[in-house]
This record gives sequence, structure tokens and C-alpha cells, in this order.
Amino acid sequence: MSSHTRPQAAVVLLAGALLFAACQSGPTESSAGSTGTVDDGTTLTMWTRSPTVTFSQTLVDAYNASHKNKVQLTAFPADSYQQKVGTAAGAKQLPDILAADVVYAPNYSSKGVYLDITERINQLPFKATLAPAHMKTATHNGKNYGVPHDIDLSAVFYNKVLFTRAGLDPEKPPTTLDEMATAAKKIQALGGGVSGYFFGGACPGCQLFTSWPMIWASGGTVLNEQGTASTIDNPTAAKVYSFLRQLYADGVVPATAKNESGPTWTQSFGEGRIGIQPMGATGLQGIKEGPDLQVGVAPIPGLTGGSSSFVGGDVLGISSNSQHAAAAWDFISWTLSEQAQVEVVAKSKNITVRSDLADNTYAKQDPRLGVFNRLAGEGQTPISVNFGKTFNDANGPWTATVIDAVFGTGDVASVLRQHNAAITESLSSGG
Repeated sequence: MSSHTRPQAAVVLLAGALLFAACQSGPTESSAGSTGTVDDGTTLTMWTRSPTVTFSQTLVDAYNASHKNKVQLTAFPADSYQQKVGTAAGAKQLPDILAADVVYAPNYSSKGVYLDITERINQLPFKATLAPAHMKTATHNGKNYGVPHDIDLSAVFYNKVLFTRAGLDPEKPPTTLDEMATAAKKIQALGGGVSGYFFGGACPGCQLFTSWPMIWASGGTVLNEQGTASTIDNPTAAKVYSFLRQLYADGVVPATAKNESGPTWTQSFGEGRIGIQPMGATGLQGIKEGPDLQVGVAPIPGLTGGSSSFVGGDVLGISSNSQHAAAAWDFISWTLSEQAQVEVVAKSKNITVRSDLADNTYAKQDPRLGVFNRLAGEGQTPISVNFGKTFNDANGPWTATVIDAVFGTGDVASVLRQHNAAITESLSSGG
């Protein structure tokens, strides 16, 4: 879950094994005595996942236009990113700068993918304002290996135009799952190729990114605090997935949702054909509004109220085999500056990673950013070393679980109970 985390469509089964085998035995120490920055015309390489490329490229372009150093950004499909990083780490061919889904940061920090940048971070006067969940995931044994790159959190996106056409109040989004179902059915009744609700049914990352907050908002859990055991086999989760199953069964969700693996999971909403869809906040940057689409955003509600969010996104670090650490830090530290965070990040309708800049001029102009900023402090970020292979792998145990829960015929509570042990085994095995 970019997530995005902006969530991935999938991660190949081999990726986890490749990463574990390929990376160094442990974290890499920082270059002794080298904590400054260099802007001398160095060409830097940077990798990111495809869901993050628009966000990353905007920062890269702004940096390249104002610095001697030049960053060359390469994006890889989300479903092969872990494998690509693992193979490159083994061959010592990682880029200078590596963005990674926040849920993978614990693994990358502990396996030697990133350089120790603790001393560099300690010199930032605004260190204490950096997004705490991202900082925590990129910390291993008390040392920092990454900083926040982007915050992508899950929220309800809804089309105010379709709300109005369906006789719904466009300024009053659903506050319970029942209200959401009612609104979605009224929009579905409009016909004309319009659907009430959408989700990425074959995208394990998309599903957890948008459904786990429903469970959290209802008082349920999905993992233990250590991230080593699944707790998804609970009555609250069963009710949430029964809700999604019923929406699909009632035809309120298009049939295409069942095979949507992630790459185009927000496309229909962006075309004005979906009434309600939980998705990542960074999606707002790429949506073109017009006569058929005016976007409203709201927290993801629970069964009977409450709200929550999956706070994901990406962290940014210097790879352990970079020969240009000082130049790489010049770019990374610049992305955290007030200039970059306000005039690039916030201006592009994204959330600043610094709490001291949350109330910036662009956030004041767009109340939707205010909703996102509030959710950033209220949502959750699950942390587990084995998150990727368990929850984002197309062949992993979570994929089978959520597909059976939403599209299967068996009792949902029984489905979750049957799959729970396999999820726990994956979470607690290896490293």
C-alpha cells in the first residue's frame, strides 16, 4: 500500500527469498565522518514503484531545475519491485537513492539494503516533525536507515456529482458502512454505466489498504503488535468482508472488480463512473475534475461509526552500495525542506511529511488536504518484517484469504478462521 502504503497489485513469490538471500547479512554503517551534502554536478540514480512515480518525478524535476546534481528516476511495476530490489542488492547494483513502500522498510533496514543515515538525520533541525510511522519503520536497532518520502493514506473518495444526481447530500459522506451501502445502491440505480462502489478484488495490497481501516474503525484488529501473528479471524473482520461480499453480490460493484489486480484500480473513478471508492490520498494529484467528477474525501468508516486509515506511502534512503552518499543526501534532505514540502508536495495536493508544515497555505485552500492531514495522525501503520511476502505477494496467504472472503461461497467467518494459521506462519517464519 505506495502503499502507496500505495498498495501493490502483487509481489512475485520468489521475491522474498531473493531479497533475503541477496542482501547483506545486516545493516550497513554510514561512511565514517561523512554527513554533509554535495551539489557538484553528480548524476544520481533513483528507483521508485510505478504507483509513486508521479509524486517522485515532481520532486525530481524541481530538484534538477535548481541544483547542479541531476537525479535520474526509474520506475518499476509494483508487482515486481521487491524482486528487482532483491536481485540488485545481491549484485550490488542498487541505485544511489531507493524509495520503498513503508511496509517493506523494516526488512530493507535490517537486511543491509540501506545505508545508516542516523548522523545525517540527527543534523536536521526539524527531525522531530518527520512522520513518526515512517521513521519507525525505517529504524533498526536504534539506527535510522530512511526518511519519509510520501504519505499515502486510505480515505473514502466519492463523486459529488453522482451524489447530487442520486439525491444524496454531496456534503455529507457516509459515516457507517450501512450508510455507505445505501448511498452506493442509490448511485447504482442511476444506470448509464455508473456503478456505486469499486475495489481491486485481485489486488491484495489494495484490499488491505481499504478494508483494514473498516476493521480498525469498528474496534477490531488484523495483527498482533509484534507483527508476527494474524488476528483477522475475528467477528468484526467477518462482518466487514461480508459487507464487501454483499456489495459485489448485489451488483453494486462492477464485475470487473473481481479481476482488478491494481494497475487500473482507480481508473473508473477518475473517469467519473464510480460513486464511492476508498483509495490512496495521493490519487487526488492525478484526478482531473470536471462536469462529471467533483471529488469529495472522507475518513473510512466502521460498521456503526468511527473512522480510521491505513497510513502508508514510501520511505527514501541511500542504498548501501551507492558511491555518492553525500550527493544523494543533498537530494533527500532537500525533499524534506520547507521549499520542497510546501511548494512542491503540498502544491501538488499531497500531504507534507512534516507536521510543522501541515497547516500550509495550500492545505488551507483545499479542505480535502485538511482531512488527509487529520487522518495522518489518526490512522495506523502495521509493522512486520515479513509484511511483503505475507500480504502483497499474489501467491501469499493473504491473497487467498481475501479472495475467498469476498468472492467465495463459504461462511466468511469460517473462511477467515481457515486461513488465519497460514498468515501467521508466513508472518513468523524466516526474516
